[in-house]
Amino acid sequence: MTTAQAAAARLDTSKTGAPVSAPADKNAYTSHTWWYDVRGFGILTFAYQDTLWRQIRFFEGNLRTAHLEVAVGTGTLFQMVLKKRRRAGTLPQQIVGLDYSEEMLDGAKRRFRKDPNVTLLQGTVCEMPYKDGSFDSVNIANALHCFSDVAGALREVKRVMAPGGTLAVNILLYPTGFSLARRIANAINAWGMKKGILHTPFTEADALAHFTAAGFKIAGSRVKGNCLYVLAQA
Repeated sequence: MTTAQAAAARLDTSKTGAPVSAPADKNAYTSHTWWYDVRGFGILTFAYQDTLWRQIRFFEGNLRTAHLEVAVGTGTLFQMVLKKRRRAGTLPQQIVGLDYSEEMLDGAKRRFRKDPNVTLLQGTVCEMPYKDGSFDSVNIANALHCFSDVAGALREVKRVMAPGGTLAVNILLYPTGFSLARRIANAINAWGMKKGILHTPFTEADALAHFTAAGFKIAGSRVKGNCLYVLAQA
């Protein structure tokens, strides 16, 4: 069975073929993909106060046999994650990337057009067209705080995960640190919410409560800058 056939076998055909019901703020993701990547790096640096290398290491560590990348976007970060894992010679057997934005997904399709290990599909995280227990690992990179229905998204993610599967997520927190850094981060967050690319930052306690409410076990969490990293188990 090829990688594409294996990914297709995980689809729930009763949920495919229906129109994708994108969130109301979909117009926030119709920019040119290069601009999305540039502004994303600025947000990472000044709002998250985090590093790209830390994100690559974190998400690369959560790739298991059958992997789902939720909100894959343009695929820029995920391609870096896969390159790091590929150098170790231990890529997942099946890799699926999901995003609701057709424009962002087009960028990912161009990025992975020569990679037969990656299957890309348009869909929404709160209503994914996959069978129960389809994936051993799921990553949600730089996106949970962009979802308007975090509780619904996490419940649906847990549904498509195999028992004992692992979920890696990073979450934007309300800014801390010295005064100038907080003002810059708050200004970026306010712009993001107005633009529609950020729903809300979280406190650490509120973010962790969402995982336990969805039935996940917290395997580990840590705060770096204004970013909370969570590894949860289904």
